[in-house]
Amino acid sequence: MTEQLPPAIIFDMDDTILSDDEAAERCWRQVCNDFAQRITVCSADEMVTVIRDIRRWYWADPDRVRDAGIDLRKARREILSMAFDRQGLVDDPLKEEMSDVYMGLKADAVQLIPGALDTLQSLKDTGVRLGLITNGDAVGQRAKVVKAGLEPYFGSVLIAGEFGSAKPDPEIFRHTLSSLEVTPEQAWMVGDNLVADIGGAQAVGIYGIWVDWRGNGLPGNSPTVPDRTIRSIVELNPAGAG
Repeated sequence: MTEQLPPAIIFDMDDTILSDDEAAERCWRQVCNDFAQRITVCSADEMVTVIRDIRRWYWADPDRVRDAGIDLRKARREILSMAFDRQGLVDDPLKEEMSDVYMGLKADAVQLIPGALDTLQSLKDTGVRLGLITNGDAVGQRAKVVKAGLEPYFGSVLIAGEFGSAKPDPEIFRHTLSSLEVTPEQAWMVGDNLVADIGGAQAVGIYGIWVDWRGNGLPGNSPTVPDRTIRSIVELNPAGAG
C-alpha cells in the first residue's frame, strides 16, 4: 500500500540530509590529534571525549538551541572553551587556532546521507513541495547547501542566519509554510532534533517526524513526543528505495 503523502514536506539539513554529527566527530578528532603536543593536560583522545560530551549537553538545551542557532561559529567556540575549562587548560591562542582549524575542516566535510538525494527527487517527482530549514550562520550553511547540490530540490530554503531567528521559533516555520503555500495541517516536518525540529513544528500544528538516526529511541525525559519516528529519510521515499 502506497503511503499517503502530504502536499508539502519540510526538512532539516544536518543529520537529516547531511551526516553532520559523524563529520563533526572526525573533524574534532583530527584537530585534537594535530594539536596533541600543545594539549599538555590530557591526551588527544581524552580531549575528543570531553568535546563530545559537552557538545551533546550543549545542544540538548532548548534555549541554547534557539540562541546559538543563528551563529554556529560562536557555539563551537563556546563548546571548545568549556572543554578547555573542564580540563584546566589555559591557552587562548591555542583555543582560537583549534577552533579556526576545526571550522575549516568542517566546511569541507559535507557528506550526504546515503539515499537522501534519491528520496528528495522521488518526493519532488510525485508533486510534493519541499522546504528546507536549517539552523546556523548564513555563510557556512549556505555553502553547505550549495556544495551538497540541494537547491534544485527545494521550493524554499531558509537558513536561520539569513532569516534572523532559529528553530524552534514558530516564525521560521510559518515563513516556510507561506513560501510553500500550504497550511500547517498540509505539511510534515522531518528532522533529528526533538527540540528544534519536532517541538518547534508541532507548536504551529505541523506533523513532526523525528529522525532517530542513532537508533537510541525517545529519551525518557523528552518533553517532545514525535508523531512518527524513522531511522532515515529514505523511509519516506515513495519509490521504495532503502
